[in-house]
Amino acid sequence: MVDLSQYLPILLFLGVALALSSAFVFLPMLVGRLTGAHKPNEQKLSEYECGFPAFEDPRSQFDVRFYLVAILFIIFDLEAAFLYPWAVSVFSLGWTAWISMMIFIGELALGLVYAWKKGALDWE
Repeated sequence: MVDLSQYLPILLFLGVALALSSAFVFLPMLVGRLTGAHKPNEQKLSEYECGFPAFEDPRSQFDVRFYLVAILFIIFDLEAAFLYPWAVSVFSLGWTAWISMMIFIGELALGLVYAWKKGALDWE
């Protein structure tokens, strides 16, 4: 028989987190509506950026290279996040950990070479 009472603190924690996050999102909107702060007009609804009106459509399409560079940054940032704890404890983990990390770094290097050959790193 499984004793589910061990999961009660986790369930309570999730319930409190859900209640607090909902309160932080919905209470300011409710207070704004009840106190009269929500009175939209043309000036409040206009786009405003850096002290002057926007001079082009804010919903313009971005070049896909921005997204490629962002994805490559995330991949290699995660590599550093995995590499640091490994480097701290490499001597206590043994040869298996060293070989598996070299395989991981090799796969990332192959991915970098592939992205380089495909032109994902070229910027015009």
